[in-house]
Amino acid sequence: MPLTSFLQFPDVRERFRQEFKKPSLKKQTQPLAAPQTKNYSLIGVAFDYLLRFQLQKLNPQAVSQNWIAEYGLQYVKQCGSKRLYEQGYFALVQARENYTQFLTTQIMNDEVIKSVLLLAKLEAVVRGANLQEDFLDINERDVEDLKGLLAIVKSTDFTTSGVVALNPTFGLASELVGGADADVVIDDCLIDIKTIKELVLQRKDFDQVVGYYLLSKIGGIHGVSSNHEIKRLGIYFSRYAHLYIMNVEDLFDSTRLPQILTWFENRAKEYSSSQHTSS
Repeated sequence: MPLTSFLQFPDVRERFRQEFKKPSLKKQTQPLAAPQTKNYSLIGVAFDYLLRFQLQKLNPQAVSQNWIAEYGLQYVKQCGSKRLYEQGYFALVQARENYTQFLTTQIMNDEVIKSVLLLAKLEAVVRGANLQEDFLDINERDVEDLKGLLAIVKSTDFTTSGVVALNPTFGLASELVGGADADVVIDDCLIDIKTIKELVLQRKDFDQVVGYYLLSKIGGIHGVSSNHEIKRLGIYFSRYAHLYIMNVEDLFDSTRLPQILTWFENRAKEYSSSQHTSS
């Protein structure tokens, strides 16, 4: 179970409310890229991949990790049918080829977009979903949705000559909460991507990005120097092309950070221990 599950425990939620002041963000405005289907979760994960692909193009120095979809394929191998595994394997190989070609040609095409949709389906297996028999079927409206989301990305929001880490984990700290991987770190900013219908900062989304920050303080950030400091947290509202930035120093009493980290790590260890006991 991932960080989001850990953050749902009542005592954890309450402690976050006590320690961290959530800024108010709610704008009544129409999205620049409205949903084209009701496949909200699928599109959200697929766009995470698509935007990270784009960021790798914009920032050749970016450090990336294995796709979570690759672990999904292993789940299918263990529990699914041989046919589904073969389809998933082919989709993964094709996705790698399409990704490599994209970085070489710098041209985004429908094949890349279809690949990220299949990667999203494979990643869903890691989150507990089953790979469906129609796994390879692609809804063309989903393709159009992703095109629309990518078209409104402001490259200047995500381009730097400095540090870029794509889909980073947090060392052993990630394991404490059953898995945690952020979307992107750019310089001193840790960013989470949200492909949601409303431009509003929900408490659960705020807590999630704060949780990543705490994990980074405990376990570091994969692919980033150990002395690298996160000073800002961001949430990218993809349907609005809006990158909302929060200064870490404005969110809590920094003198309490040692106590917060001690509590968080100890509570996470309790959680991890209970998960191993029940499994």
